[in-house]
Amino acid sequence: MTSSVPAGLRERKKAKTRAAIRAAAMRLFEEQGWAATTVEQIAEAAEVSPSTFFRYFPTKEDVVLTDDYDPAMIAALHAQPAGLHPVDAVIAALGEVFGNLTPEAIDAEARRQRLFQSVPELRARALQQTAEVVTMLGEALARRAGLPPDDFSARVLAGSIVGAMLAVMPIGGSVEYSPADMQRAVDALTLLRKGLPLG
Repeated sequence: MTSSVPAGLRERKKAKTRAAIRAAAMRLFEEQGWAATTVEQIAEAAEVSPSTFFRYFPTKEDVVLTDDYDPAMIAALHAQPAGLHPVDAVIAALGEVFGNLTPEAIDAEARRQRLFQSVPELRARALQQTAEVVTMLGEALARRAGLPPDDFSARVLAGSIVGAMLAVMPIGGSVEYSPADMQRAVDALTLLRKGLPLG
C-alpha cells in the first residue's frame, strides 16, 4: 500500500525533522556541553522519540559529523561540462554550493567547527571520514571521465584535491568557517591545477 502523502511533501517533512533534531542538539551542546548531552535529551528538545532520532542520525556524533553539503557537491560536480578539467570542475562545483551560503548557513558551519575544536573524539572521527570523502569524490571524477568507479588515477586525484583543501582548512583548526575559506580552497586547488610549482 503506497502512502497518500506526496513524495515532495514527505521529503520536506523529513528535512524539517532532521533540521529540528540538529538545531536542538547544537543548542544543548552549547548550553550544557558535549559529554553531558544525551540522545534522549536531544530527542525531547526536538519533540521526537529517540527511535526517530536514530532514523536520522546513527549516533550522537553523526549530528555534527554528517555533512549535508557532500551530496550537493557531488551533484554540482556531475553538472559541470564534460570537457572541463576535473580540478576546474571541482572549483566550479565549490562555487555553486558554497559561494552563496546564507548568513544562517555560515553561522551553522561556524558552530559546527567550534565543536570540532573542543571535542577530541569528533576530530578523530572526522579524520576517519576523510577516506570516505576521497572514495566518494574519486568515484564521481571517474564517472565524469567514463572510467570504472575504482579507477586508480581518479582516486589519486581525489586524494590530492581533498588533501589540498585540508591543508588550508584543517579539521579542528583554530580558524572557524568563514566565506574567506572558499577563496583559500580555490587558491589551493588552483595551485594543484598548475602542478604545485614551488618557490
